[in-house]
Amino acid sequence: MVTQCPIPPGANYTYEYYLHQTGTFWLHGHTTHQNADGLRAPLVIYDRENNKRPMQYDDDYLITLEDWYAFEIAHQLNEIYTLGQPFPPPLAFPYGLINGYNGNDSHIINFTPGKRYRLRVINMGTTEWWKFRIPGHKLNVIEADGIYSEPLPVDGLDIGPGQRYSVVVQAFDSDEFNYNFNATLYASFTERTPGMNPRYYNGLVQYRDGAPVKHFDTISDDDVVWPSDLDLRAFDKVPALHPTRLINFSAVGRVYSDTFTYISLNKVPYTPPTIIPTLFTVMSTKELAHDESIYGQQTQAYVLQKDDVIELYMENLMIMVHSMHLHGHAFQVVETGPIHNDTNTASPSDIHRYNGWPMRRDTFAIHPGQYVKIRFVADNPGVWLFHCHMATHEGMGMVVTFIEAPDVLQKTQKIPDDLKQMCLRQGFKVSGNGAGKEGFDLSGLPPAPQ
Repeated sequence: MVTQCPIPPGANYTYEYYLHQTGTFWLHGHTTHQNADGLRAPLVIYDRENNKRPMQYDDDYLITLEDWYAFEIAHQLNEIYTLGQPFPPPLAFPYGLINGYNGNDSHIINFTPGKRYRLRVINMGTTEWWKFRIPGHKLNVIEADGIYSEPLPVDGLDIGPGQRYSVVVQAFDSDEFNYNFNATLYASFTERTPGMNPRYYNGLVQYRDGAPVKHFDTISDDDVVWPSDLDLRAFDKVPALHPTRLINFSAVGRVYSDTFTYISLNKVPYTPPTIIPTLFTVMSTKELAHDESIYGQQTQAYVLQKDDVIELYMENLMIMVHSMHLHGHAFQVVETGPIHNDTNTASPSDIHRYNGWPMRRDTFAIHPGQYVKIRFVADNPGVWLFHCHMATHEGMGMVVTFIEAPDVLQKTQKIPDDLKQMCLRQGFKVSGNGAGKEGFDLSGLPPAPQ
């Protein structure tokens, strides 16, 4: 419980909010990792001012990519937490869904010769990555995670959980042939298994009904041009921010004294609040809301002051890639490279920095042994999670909470009464610290793993 109590079975709640952005998004449940079990949907906000696009196009298509397991997320987490189980656990590999259908039964994408099409591609999956290509066609990236970019021509997309891209594709002038699009579901952090990891799916890009499909020779992924956050440049040309506060995170997975495997970002593994939503603590504790300790150790709270310019440095000390997502903000990606330590000395050519205007987005991939630097302005008062968008990693504690401008939040916002009543009816607290009590009395909170 971060910003609210869960909506109980059989009940409903209506959300009303102002839209100040445009682009390709998605919505999903965050209680008990419901996203992994199917509570997810795309959300597209169209731009009324078509003349401000990076490239003009005639029509657009939405392409959602999902991984679908034969069992619920609770089963996956139970395997992770089972005593003596190897890590990563031997999970069955999922199947792929494209626009909600079995990957090879996806709908046809119709192209008219000479026209341009915007393809909005979303990875709504929980753990695995997707690669997307239309062999023979160039994809021009114009958006990442709801932010326009200068057009960047690439051969394909490599998309982590939670990430979104828009590409503009120029259709050929002839309808002599139809073409296939290729979508590959894969996990780089588990062994390759023929027929399972990766799984290959194809769909039809149709220029003319009945036209033969033109095939191309298979090429290695190493020869494919994929988009990089440092290759993309923001279309609005916002310059790089100058940080006023630095925060460092290290992703570390280890077995704790209770013999469970957890992942932490610096302090201890995150545990979702079960007594009171974190936002309710912010709104009810007055000046104490600035004290990180009142939220409880497992909340992993970091208090940010209004308009602080944050540089977040994160290093991945694990053997697997992570897809890191920040709520409430689009951040600038300013630098990536190998972690520098006694056994790994990075050369200048290994370090990649932004070129011109840093791209902004809300989800980035960080590979094993690498670091990433991102920057954002704390100009959106609220309670925002920063977490891995791989559901099992989030469930293992790879989450922190940013408490942003709590004093401004208290002065400008009010928790609706019906939201409080929904909490009270379920036995949750609506005021107090992380334990629902006054001051620094946190008795009743479960102990943190040691």
